[in-house]
Amino acid sequence: MAIMAEEPIAFHRAASFVREAARKFPENGAVVPVTRFDRGELNRILTVYGRMVAAGEWRDYALDFLEERAVFSIFRRASEMPLYQVEKRPKLRAKQGQYCVIAAGGLVMTRGHDLAQVLKVFDKKLFKALAE
Repeated sequence: MAIMAEEPIAFHRAASFVREAARKFPENGAVVPVTRFDRGELNRILTVYGRMVAAGEWRDYALDFLEERAVFSIFRRASEMPLYQVEKRPKLRAKQGQYCVIAAGGLVMTRGHDLAQVLKVFDKKLFKALAE
């Protein structure tokens, strides 16, 4: 029978939430910046999403936080391609506006500087869904 050496158990404090928006890759030591929606932006998007779910039009969503953009994808069913994508691209802030809504075929439906104004494109669809 092998004798087991008693090794001390090391306890480490859990990593605190880093305010800096970056992903660390331990393989190569690289730090890649990540674009995210802030709480207010996400609240506005989820309010529109909740209304459309209540109307029975949408059923699922996904969030992607990438290096140059943050994407809120909207699905009718989880197994399909997204019907719409709400994107935030901070690099376009000074040009066309950092927010846009993209339809399933890749058509940019609207783009702008104000998220609330960009999300108004869904108001027509909500009224249509409620009227049926």
